[in-house]
Amino acid sequence: MIYPWHEYEWRQIAAQRQRLPHAMLFAGKRGTGKTAFARHLAQSLLCENAAADGEPCGVCPSCHLFAQNSHPDFYELAPETPEGETAARRLPQIKIDAVRELIEHIRLTAVRGGRRVALVHPAEAMNAQAANGLLKILEEPPTDVVFLLVSHERDRLLPTVKSRCRQTVLPAPGRAAALDYVRRYHPQHAEELLAFHSGAPLFEEEAAQTALRGELLQFFAAPRLIAALDYAAAFDKHKLPLAVFLDWMHKWLLDVGLAQRQMSPLYYPAFAAQSAAVAHRTAPAALFALNTRLNALVPYGRHTLSVRMQAESLLTEYLRFWQNK
Repeated sequence: MIYPWHEYEWRQIAAQRQRLPHAMLFAGKRGTGKTAFARHLAQSLLCENAAADGEPCGVCPSCHLFAQNSHPDFYELAPETPEGETAARRLPQIKIDAVRELIEHIRLTAVRGGRRVALVHPAEAMNAQAANGLLKILEEPPTDVVFLLVSHERDRLLPTVKSRCRQTVLPAPGRAAALDYVRRYHPQHAEELLAFHSGAPLFEEEAAQTALRGELLQFFAAPRLIAALDYAAAFDKHKLPLAVFLDWMHKWLLDVGLAQRQMSPLYYPAFAAQSAAVAHRTAPAALFALNTRLNALVPYGRHTLSVRMQAESLLTEYLRFWQNK
């Protein structure tokens, strides 16, 4: 589907549907509908009776196959889904074996006699070997093949991969449009959820994680040592990656930093009074040092490090920061 805030970009691309390059890269903020846009374009390219405006008919055999995720000329590359209770803590990757399999199939003749389309998302999930493998086929693409790459973090892609694609930035919706969308699916606390997700309206919110995040914010407002140890243990039981904890804490510290400059919070507006109180009693230099500590752990957000141990360490450091020690 095409979300309302991407309709202009869709009209621009649909008008060139028969003259598209062999590779396109759609970049933009996470949670704004880029993959849905690319998937809709893929269906349009495979449709046997597409409308003049590029919309797929939805009734031809190709559209039926696409809707059932069984179109023989559509290939999709996404990170492998890890298994096991610690799966969420592993780094999602697209590996070289998957790229090799794609290349092997994409060189074959189209089953339905039209184009073949390969969707890669998110493209930055390819490891170095996979990215180099895809680069080779992008440099010498087969006839009637279109590659659609989606990226949330375009700067992480190989420059050579980007240079082989026509790049299109798909904008995030304005605040009013985003809030209207969130209110339809999350009527309670819509403004708070939209703020936490940086204005991106497409997200899956789990009640357990929302409650866990709320407990962390209560700790940040009035930290205690025993509470730090208890929270680290509770977070660890959910088997979430350290990256999630770092994200929640980063956003809180940013709100505190804004409060130190007499500015409104970005991510936790419901806790504006609490972040302002923390800002009043802490020093900007100490906040900067704590942020530096978090930044050093970002590369290990999905790693085999003990999440509980790292959370305990960060929470106790936050306690010292709050105590001005």
